[in-house]
Amino acid sequence: MAYPYRLELTEEQRAELRGLVGSGTAPARMLTRARILLKADHGERGPGWADAAIVGALDVNASTVLRVRRGFVKNGLSATLERKRPDRVYERTLDGAQEARLIAIACAETPEGADHWSLRLLAEELVRLEVVSTISHETVRQTLKKNAVKPWLVEQWCLAPTADPAFVWHMEDVLDVYQRPYDARRPVVCLDETSRQLLGEVRAPRRTIPGHPAQYDPEYVRGGVANRFLATEPLRGWRTVMVSDQRTRRDFARCIKDLVDVHYPEAERIVLVLDQLNTHSPASLYTAFPPAEAKRLADKLEIHYTPKHGSWLNMAELELSVLQRQCLKQRLADRAAMEREATAWARRRNNQTKRITWQFTTADARIKLRHLYPAFEA
Repeated sequence: MAYPYRLELTEEQRAELRGLVGSGTAPARMLTRARILLKADHGERGPGWADAAIVGALDVNASTVLRVRRGFVKNGLSATLERKRPDRVYERTLDGAQEARLIAIACAETPEGADHWSLRLLAEELVRLEVVSTISHETVRQTLKKNAVKPWLVEQWCLAPTADPAFVWHMEDVLDVYQRPYDARRPVVCLDETSRQLLGEVRAPRRTIPGHPAQYDPEYVRGGVANRFLATEPLRGWRTVMVSDQRTRRDFARCIKDLVDVHYPEAERIVLVLDQLNTHSPASLYTAFPPAEAKRLADKLEIHYTPKHGSWLNMAELELSVLQRQCLKQRLADRAAMEREATAWARRRNNQTKRITWQFTTADARIKLRHLYPAFEA
């Protein structure tokens, strides 16, 4: 039977195709075209399958088989596998100067009425500024991807000033504390706090059943705000959560008293890592307790402060993030519910002895964060 675009493979081509199919690492479409060529080979050592047999065996369309035959006869093996015409000239939509202009726009402030640069908004801006006469958002996407620019993504991060000796001093002080070996008499404890809005259900949510996910009504009841203190001892794999109605000096002082008298009564000194919130001070103890009691509690503390705009150095923030992701995404109507859920979460984590392995050191900081250090002439 005569076939249009009859193809005959050489031994080298046949070996190349078999190696490609055998590796299984090429894109699926390329592997399919290679299999079609091997089956449709009408050379002396080829199987010479009919198109109908190839369609049934490889689950492809007859038009696909014909297109592969035609591509091989007209353009050769490489062009058929890649599906690229060797004589086609691919013109760049944007030249170097236009690409630079696109990057500059994507890194600039967004226009009024938009909170971020979308691909279509960038395409419209390029046309408005007469950088190009027309451009698709897909071309904008490919250009930004090539230059590793993602203007639609915004990260919330503590931005430290450059060449700040105060930041560097506090950072290296905390990093040195994290390098201390475990000492039950002087435990290293990280403490941080954050607040959360309390939300109650108006209608009871529906649990997951086979075939249907859990459902909840978007309407909710506001229950105010609750504050949670989280203290963690990373080397021991221990943490505790204390919930309060407010985040005042008195609340912080009661949290410290619990640490000293309840959780670490046998410790000689608690090495405490805090951020520089105004309430995180021994002065808060004198606000809440008589002078003798405040002095007793303060004498049990060795405080090390993270830098301003550097609270990410406090390992308690890592635990707060895990608490939020694992436990507090649900709606909690009141402080008692939050306290119950947070306590159960902390108990489970403590039973599993979940530790924090801190790897960032002072030596790393002097390399990766060298822009924070003042410059000196050699």
